[in-house]
Amino acid sequence: MLSSSSLPCRTPSLLPNPNPNPNPNPNRSLLLLRPHGRCCRRGAPPVLAMDAAQPFDFESRASDLLERQSKLKIAIVGFGNFGQFLARTFARQGHTLLAHSRSDHSAAAASVGAAFFRDPHDLCECHPDVVLLATSILSAERVLRSLPLQRLRRSTLFVDVLSVKEFPKNLFLQLLPPHFDILCTHPMFGPESAKDGWAGLPFVYDKVRLADADDRLDRCANFLDIFSREGCRMVEMPCGEHDEIAAESQFLTHTVGRVVAKLDLKPTPINTKGYEMLLKLVENTCSDSFDLYNGLFMYNKNSTELLERLDVAFDSLKKELFGRLHDRLRKQLFESSQSLTGS
Repeated sequence: MLSSSSLPCRTPSLLPNPNPNPNPNPNRSLLLLRPHGRCCRRGAPPVLAMDAAQPFDFESRASDLLERQSKLKIAIVGFGNFGQFLARTFARQGHTLLAHSRSDHSAAAASVGAAFFRDPHDLCECHPDVVLLATSILSAERVLRSLPLQRLRRSTLFVDVLSVKEFPKNLFLQLLPPHFDILCTHPMFGPESAKDGWAGLPFVYDKVRLADADDRLDRCANFLDIFSREGCRMVEMPCGEHDEIAAESQFLTHTVGRVVAKLDLKPTPINTKGYEMLLKLVENTCSDSFDLYNGLFMYNKNSTELLERLDVAFDSLKKELFGRLHDRLRKQLFESSQSLTGS
């Protein structure tokens, strides 16, 4: 049978099949191809329209296959507020989701089509492509130690989404066997800041350990593609550099917000824009758990130095204010003394 690529024409036309016999295959088209409007020579094998479309069907099937191959089976360990936030986007992109948490979040898992497992053994026996650690910073080590790693495939990719990076990197390297891949990440946004989408928001990652195999490199790329497809600003950065920068941005922001919260400020009838931004900062930072803030302090060695610098800066500011006040009072005192002496 002729294929469409062997026809001498570029614009085939369609004719009814002159063969009165019924088509033995009812799924095949009864249309013939005729080059440039000329009838096919009697006795020539008919070229069916379905045959001509096969190359295009092949391309479509190949595209579908590539799309399916890019889908991952992701086990989210720690299915709290942030884990559920990520799961909604993972599910929308068509990935298979498994969930595990100490608390019962089976209803939340079912709402996004995820299978929920209370027992980590059952979770690991499902052989996920990716194990995503989405616990609090404080509980990360305990949870990781509780996983039966021997039940996972030896090529499993471990990913974390903690707000500090040196700590999970060292934890993974210490506790995970060398045949597991490691990707440390920090989506620098959350349910509140990304309620209108992830476009333009920074996603920091460090490929800590990846085996030099095409399928494992592709799997890592497919995971990162979840975030790039949502429009995130992808930033590859070493874990140590991330922690240095985060101490001066994220930890400082949380510290200022929580200090202002201690003042118990209230809205007023004459709010300025700056004051409203300050109240919004308090709302955003205090909506996160204190465990998160405590973790940013305990597990980032740069945070202690930043608190000390903050103390020095505040003392310096107070000295400048009181110094000017003293100068003003001293000037008034001398002016008053001179006035009394002159009288």
